[in-house]
Amino acid sequence: MTTSNARTLTMAQAIAEAIALEMEQNPEVFALGEDIGRYGGIFGATGGLLERFGKDRIMDTPISETAFIGTAIGAAAAGMRPIAELMFVDFFGVCMDMIYNHMAKNTYMSGGTIRLPMVLMTAIGGGYNDAAQHSQCLYATFAHMPGIKVVVPSNAHDAKGLMAQAIRDDNPVLFMYHKGIMGLPWMAYYEGSTTEVPEAAYTLPFGQARVVREGRDLTIVTLSQMVHKALLAATQLAAQGIDAEVIDLRTLVPLDRATVLASVRKTGRVLIADEDYLSFGLSGEIAALVAENLDSVRLKAAVRRLAVPDVPIPYSRPLEQFVIPQVDAIVAQASGLMQAGRVLA
Repeated sequence: MTTSNARTLTMAQAIAEAIALEMEQNPEVFALGEDIGRYGGIFGATGGLLERFGKDRIMDTPISETAFIGTAIGAAAAGMRPIAELMFVDFFGVCMDMIYNHMAKNTYMSGGTIRLPMVLMTAIGGGYNDAAQHSQCLYATFAHMPGIKVVVPSNAHDAKGLMAQAIRDDNPVLFMYHKGIMGLPWMAYYEGSTTEVPEAAYTLPFGQARVVREGRDLTIVTLSQMVHKALLAATQLAAQGIDAEVIDLRTLVPLDRATVLASVRKTGRVLIADEDYLSFGLSGEIAALVAENLDSVRLKAAVRRLAVPDVPIPYSRPLEQFVIPQVDAIVAQASGLMQAGRVLA
């Protein structure tokens, strides 16, 4: 999306700007987490906010995820709108009780008398050799758990609108940004994530996927950094005479099932490209969605899934590149899908 008053921002800048605009409009919004103040967040999501809003609203915390996420839950229950940053999603294990037994469940457990309008934002993804404890996506893990909305933007424009929506939502929202598309100068990233972003505040509704590229031959369903890999793959596929449609889910909870099904009805073929683990994850959920709607979807070939095999993310760069799906793997799977369809026909 472009407008006459737009400028180009990185995803990190867009997230920080969304937070700043919401803080200006609502004094109940504040942020807390490790290194979010003077450092501006290790991945830049709170850059410049300490100078604008001071240490009472941009709060550097000790290294105790259970403590500061619990603090955010209590503040939300009291009527504030906190934004807590869990530095890496991989660290969820040390604070899972706060996330899933309190953040996700307390509204239900209270019979709806307690609202928890809070955002838990966290960094996901690999591709830069940070090994098994700092390189996972895990969004399917949280999407599996009732009580949390799960947001995973792929570009700066969407990140700003989705963050504003997350802050204004009266429910707990998990906002997950991929490190490889934040636009950080010290880290290789996909430049397509840096987009034009309007200066004014705006929101994007949850549960509305975006058709990033229209096509007629097959549908690639994906999200986050994998959107950019899918678009590069689609360019290569076009040179082979294969016209791929690319769908960016944008949110997993709520999930835009209608857009996925409409695309697969049109193309008759679907490839799910995912940086999360293969088993029991997003790729299986989308495959099940298609299978459960075969009364209205005529497939020309069996559903294909491309995801991380069920192994920890390796530190070794060649091994990491091998287990995390790359552009060439998407091209190979899509080409194979077209060939399989011709055999079936």
